[in-house]
Amino acid sequence: MRPASLLFPASLLMLAASAGAQQLPYPQSGAAALNTVQVTAPARAYWVRPDDAKQIGGDYELSNGWVMRVRTAPEYIEATIDQQKPIRLAAVARHRFVSADGSVNMVFAQGTAGDEMTMRYRPDPALAQVVVLTSRVAQR
Repeated sequence: MRPASLLFPASLLMLAASAGAQQLPYPQSGAAALNTVQVTAPARAYWVRPDDAKQIGGDYELSNGWVMRVRTAPEYIEATIDQQKPIRLAAVARHRFVSADGSVNMVFAQGTAGDEMTMRYRPDPALAQVVVLTSRVAQR
């Protein structure tokens, strides 16, 4: 009698297992969409040459009316816009500086005469919006 009493619960388990399998989604055919992650190494430190530091440092009047003060150091610059806290930007190439989180990017010595500066920044990291401001060295 015991083997027959165990047979009934075992058959119920088999029915429950097959019912659950019918609720699963079908396997995708062909190329399934995959999530990808791009990893980049941090940029190596670039040293600001003394003559470049003299050209970059100073006060700038930006195209939107803000005033930015740039102070230079051997591996970075500090940019203070109006009365805000300074932003430290690392030198990644000659005349190119980027903040640690990548949200602010400044390029100096642009234009035909090398007297233009461009600053790009993301005001909100959740949005894909980029603001571009320009200035000329003559306005510093």
